[in-house]
Amino acid sequence: MSQAQQGREEIILTAAIVGAEVTREQTPHLPITADEIAAEAKRCRDAGASVLHLHVREADGRPTQSRDRFYEAIEAIRAVTDIIVQTSTGGAVGMSIDERVQPLDCAPEMASLNCGTINFGDEIFENSLPQMRAIAERIRAAGVVPELELYELGHLDNALILVHEGLLTAPLHVQFVLGVRGALGARPEVLRFLVSQLPSDGTWGVAATGRHQLPMAELATELGGNVRVGLEDNLYLEKGVLAEGSAPLVARAALIARARGREPVSPTRAREILGIRAAG
Repeated sequence: MSQAQQGREEIILTAAIVGAEVTREQTPHLPITADEIAAEAKRCRDAGASVLHLHVREADGRPTQSRDRFYEAIEAIRAVTDIIVQTSTGGAVGMSIDERVQPLDCAPEMASLNCGTINFGDEIFENSLPQMRAIAERIRAAGVVPELELYELGHLDNALILVHEGLLTAPLHVQFVLGVRGALGARPEVLRFLVSQLPSDGTWGVAATGRHQLPMAELATELGGNVRVGLEDNLYLEKGVLAEGSAPLVARAALIARARGREPVSPTRAREILGIRAAG
């Protein structure tokens, strides 16, 4: 299926409900088991999300890219909701490429592709061009739709290198990840410039960290983009108030969108927009 044109009045909301950094000590609302993840995925779907950006954890809360853990979580999700499952191939800092791509064995509909190396807090999140090529090749071989994670402006140029090499096919789905300490800040002028550099086709969205999440969601909505929210990037519904899971953040993003004349689309419509082929 070719990627459908996204109407100006439509918006795709993505819920990032687990991540690799957040701990239960920081919030008791972090889902860890497959059943907890599935229940939160359904809550987010009901609140307006059509895509689920998925990380998983070991029973003790450690981040993992284990195909067994992903399979268990995806099966549980699909038993309760039709939300699009987008698995991470970023994993956690320090993981090998072979570790990071394990979720591709679990038949997700989408997968993230990190498009460059950044300082990630006090660590380095390494994504060299050879590593990007290796992951892009495996995403392509799995028949999965990639979402391109861009933390810096140069990451867009990296993505276009992969297009030129035939490893990615336009139109692209781009996610700007802003506010990570050590990478591009979550500032309105930054987002406006990034959007101005995009190819004219394809779709784009924004994921911003911490207190920037909802303000940047508002700006992305106004600029015609899509939005990612959730506990992976932000723990608070407002200053000093922990979000009771990712669903309240999705509901807030949906409220912001509707106030600006944009309606969150269903997973079925999001599949059309993103060019996700029907199973079978």
